[in-house]
Order: sequence, then structure tokens, then C-alpha cells
Amino acid sequence: MTELAIIGIVGSLVAGALTGLGGVVVMLGRAPDPRRQNLLMGFAAGVMIAAAFFSLIIPGIERAQATGSSREIAAVIVIGAVLLGALAMAQLGRGIDRIARARLATLPGWLADDAEHRRILLFILAVTLHNIPEGTAVGVSFMSGDASLGWATALGIGIQNIPEGMAVAAALSTLGWSRARCVLAALATGLIEPFGGAIGVAIVQTSTAALPWALGFSAGAMLFVVMADIIPGTSRRIEHGSATPALMAGLAIMMFLDVTLG
Repeated sequence: MTELAIIGIVGSLVAGALTGLGGVVVMLGRAPDPRRQNLLMGFAAGVMIAAAFFSLIIPGIERAQATGSSREIAAVIVIGAVLLGALAMAQLGRGIDRIARARLATLPGWLADDAEHRRILLFILAVTLHNIPEGTAVGVSFMSGDASLGWATALGIGIQNIPEGMAVAAALSTLGWSRARCVLAALATGLIEPFGGAIGVAIVQTSTAALPWALGFSAGAMLFVVMADIIPGTSRRIEHGSATPALMAGLAIMMFLDVTLG
């Protein structure tokens, strides 16, 4: 069991590190102009919507059913977790706004500048948060005792992490971050997955009841950021072109990866 636990955490680390590859892909291109910025944020929104439903909400319901809940109870559990996640992000956003308005001397300049910076911060936090249950899924898969299932899960999540890393790097590039910082930030959002892998190992060793709540909570956080911040932000910049095609592209790509790679 100890060997499986270690492999599960390592597998989640490998999957998470692929967010850095996504950052590299984006940073190999030229700095985004306003139109490309809008398209990149739309792409990020599409990726997050698909990830919320196909990587978090649907697996959360399935996990709840696997623990003995009926379909109805499983849906109620995950819906409750989604609402809690959205509420948590709403409260976090209000807290960030209050701090920014106070203009505390210790507040970093990149956060205090304007609402766009705070919007990007919430987006990065949501992506990072959702990587925790993804790492958990990897850990749980390895703890099933089937190494092939564990590595298949790690590969599937790792490939999905590439467009997520692209979304993070693209968002930060719109704030004028250097290429190196954007890549490192994209990598950092994925490197939290080993923490999720450790949670998955612990859940299997104790109880699997918490996993549906973790999946739903992360989905709610992601959906709140998309609906409350990213989509309204791209709409306000409509003079630079609609972000809808990019949103649909991100949604389609992520949906394909989630469905085909499981």
C-alpha cells in the first residue's frame, strides 16, 4: 500500500507538471494584442466550463453513487458542493475588492492597480483549486491496485492540463507579465496536484465520502469565475472582437479530451 501511495503522488506530479508545457506553448508566440487577449480569455472560459462539467461535476456524481447514494442524492450532494464553491469564490472576490480599495501599503502593485488584475487573480485561483481534486482522482486511481488505470488517469488529466496551462499563461500575458513568469505561474498551478494526490491516497485509506464534495466545490468555484468575471470582461471589450468563437473552441477541445481520455 505504501508503494502504491508513493506512485500515486508521483503520477499526480507528472500530470500537474504538464500545465507548464501549456504555458510554454502560449509563450512561444508573440505578445497578445487586445483582440488576441480577448480570444485567449474566451478560450480560457471554454476550457473551464468543460473541465467543470466533464472533469468535476459528472465524476463527482459518479463517485457519490459509487459510495451507495442514489442518483438523486448524488446529484443533491454535488449541487450543494457546487453552490458552496461558488459562494466561497464570491466571498473571496469581495474580500479582494475590499483590500484593494483600502490601498494598504503592503498590497502588491499588480493586485491594487485595477479590477482586471483582480479578475485574473480569481481566475488563477479557480484553476489552481480545481487541480486539487484532479490530483485526488489520480491518487484514487492508483490506490485501486491497477497501475494501468492509474497511469491512464494521470495521462488523461495531464493532457487536459496542457490547455489549462495555456489559459493561465495567456491570462497573465494580458497583464504584461514576462514570458518566463507566465510559464512558471502556469507550472505552479499544476504543481498543487501532488497535494491532491496525497488527499486521494488518504481518502482511499479512510473514506471516499469527501471526494464528491471536493469535486463539486472546485466546479462551483470555476463556474463562478467564468460567469461573474471572464465572460462579462470579454463582453466589455467587444470592440476588440467577440470572444465567443474562442470560448466554443476551448469548450470543444476540452470536451473531446475529457470524453476520449476519461
